Formats: sequence, C-alpha cells, structure tokens
Amino acid sequence: MNGHTLRLGFASRWRDYLELTKPKVVSLITFTAMVGMFLARPVMVPWAVLVFGSLGITLVAGAAAAINHLVDQRIDTIMARTRRRPLPTGQLDGRRALIFAIGLCAAGSAFLVAFTNLLTALLTFGSLIGYAVVYTMYLKRATPQNIVIGGAAGAAPPLLGWVAVTGQIEPGAMLLFLIIFVWTPPHFWALAIHRRDDYAKADIPMLPVTHGIAYTRLQILLYTVMLAAVTLLPFAIGMSGPLYLAAAVLLNFRFIWLAVGLYRGPDNRLAMPIFLYSITYLFALFAALMADHYLVSVLS
Repeated sequence: MNGHTLRLGFASRWRDYLELTKPKVVSLITFTAMVGMFLARPVMVPWAVLVFGSLGITLVAGAAAAINHLVDQRIDTIMARTRRRPLPTGQLDGRRALIFAIGLCAAGSAFLVAFTNLLTALLTFGSLIGYAVVYTMYLKRATPQNIVIGGAAGAAPPLLGWVAVTGQIEPGAMLLFLIIFVWTPPHFWALAIHRRDDYAKADIPMLPVTHGIAYTRLQILLYTVMLAAVTLLPFAIGMSGPLYLAAAVLLNFRFIWLAVGLYRGPDNRLAMPIFLYSITYLFALFAALMADHYLVSVLS
C-alpha cells in the first residue's frame, strides 16, 4: 500500500467520524448557542467564554449525534435516507463510534467546566442524555409525540449559551428555548411526511405513520401558527426591537404560507420545501435577534 493510498484512507476515515457528529445539525446548534451568549449581555461576550464555551457545546452535541448513530444503527440500515451512514455501511464499527462519542463528551465537558461554569456543563450533559438516551432509546420508539417531548433537548442550545455567560437560567434564555421547542415539531414532521414509508418500514411511530398524513399536515399548520405567536414575544417584552420584529413577521409569513399550502394541497410536494425552509427560518430568525440586539446597543 503506497503513501497516497494511506492518505486517502486516513482522510476517508476522518470524514466518517465527522459524519457521525451530524455537522450540519451541530452547526445550527452552535450558532443558536452563540446567539444565546450574545443576547445574555449588552456588551461583547468574553472571548474565552465565546470560543471555548461554543467549542464545548459543539463537542458534546457531536457526541450526542454519534450516540444517536450508534443506537439507530439497525434502523439506519432499513431507511433509504440513512443506509449510507458510516455504521450501516461498515466504514466504522460500534466500538469506535462509542469511544469517539465518549471522547467528544469528555473534552466538551472539560471545556465548559474550565471556561464557563458548572451549571452550563451539567445542562449540556443533560441535553445529551435527553437526546441520545431519553429520545433516541425510548421516546422515538414509544410514542408519536416523540419529537414534541424529546424536542426539549434540541431546544437547549441558546439556553446553554446564555447560562455560559450569566451562570443563571433567566427569562430571556427560557424564551429562546421556547422558540426552538415550538419550531421543532413542524420542522421534523415535514421530513417525517416525506419519509413516511421509511419510518413505517423501520417500525418507528412517527406521527404520519400512526395518525396519517392529513392529521400531520394539520398539526404542522397549528404548530407553525403557534410558532409565529411565540416568536413575537421577544419584541412584546422589550427583549428586541423593530429590526427583529420585521424579520420575524416576514419569516413567519413565508412559513405559514408553506404550511397552509401543504395542508390544503392535493399531495405532499411541499413537505420537503417546508423542512428545508424551516432550517433557513431558524438561522435567519436568530441572526435577526443578534443583529437587533447589537443595533440597540450601538444606538443606546
């Protein structure tokens, strides 16, 4: 085996490990956590908290994702969307994935304890348990409300970022948590509609499988309307200003328009566009929160 082949093998293996961390999902987690940090105080976040706190949250989130891959290995071999992941294809084995997850969790927790505070480290570890154990091992297979109940773990990042700066759980942090908590069901149920047959084949009781697509469409619409109301609260309580309000109104109008189209449409063609838009929506909403926050700071 020549040097070029060895380098290709090494690069391929690290791409497999990176895929275990679900980098696209974790990048959104990291971004919302950083927004939580920025919103926690009127001035710039201390650089050590920003850099190492964000890194710690990122590593623990990656560990949770790797455990999710490990637990869902059997399901992933059945579903078309996931059968090419590193564990189903045999590129990595379960032992390596577990060691990798433990290493990420340990490193991330150490960063959080050293550069933020113990409460942040405990809450971040709790979110890992909520996602990787409570949701993945139990709720996902137990109830069609899995994504609603389990959404609490996924909604934690901005709260974690806030607590990393303040050391306390404050109302502003809980509001950011609430936004993502309400956002999660329409985001995920849209994907579940698109992949209904896969979930049925894997015997996972997602809402479209247990209650039908028509019922799930209605729930997506209702949760989207609820989300629009919740995202107006930062402006209503004076946490943000007109820049955020304008962005929220525009983003919610598009989301509701898509949800109404899915609910009233003759087929499910809008399910995947809703899923993809929901990701852009959350990123843009939190970017508007941060931009508005610093605009107010500059003008005041």
